[in-house]
Amino acid sequence: MDTETRTYRTGDSDAVLDLTRDCVAFAAGRGDGLLHVFVPHATCGIAILETGAGSDDDLLALLRTVLPADDRWLHRHGTRGHGRSHVLPALVPPYATVPVLAGSLALGTWQSICLVDLNVDNPEREVRFSFLAG
Repeated sequence: MDTETRTYRTGDSDAVLDLTRDCVAFAAGRGDGLLHVFVPHATCGIAILETGAGSDDDLLALLRTVLPADDRWLHRHGTRGHGRSHVLPALVPPYATVPVLAGSLALGTWQSICLVDLNVDNPEREVRFSFLAG
């Protein structure tokens, strides 16, 4: 298994960050297998969705509705509403696995692999890419 960890800056606001180009580059030339993308943080997720046509903004709008940044959360350290970030991985898991065929991701036409981060207290995130040969 080949593994690489990269660091991404998500900033100080809710973010959906498209990782697809880096996933494509990591899988290139590796043959058939699986790409596993994992974020080793308790407050982030990995989603496969369409980006650029509004779906990424729609996802953030949905998450803001379901997980509002207010004082209802029992997990209360950090900024107001920080507890919602700790619930996020139950809705957007911290991983995704994608088939790789002849070194190319077998994603659908409009699918992108994205990091989803609602935690404004930690602006940098690590993402681990692993290739499992077939």
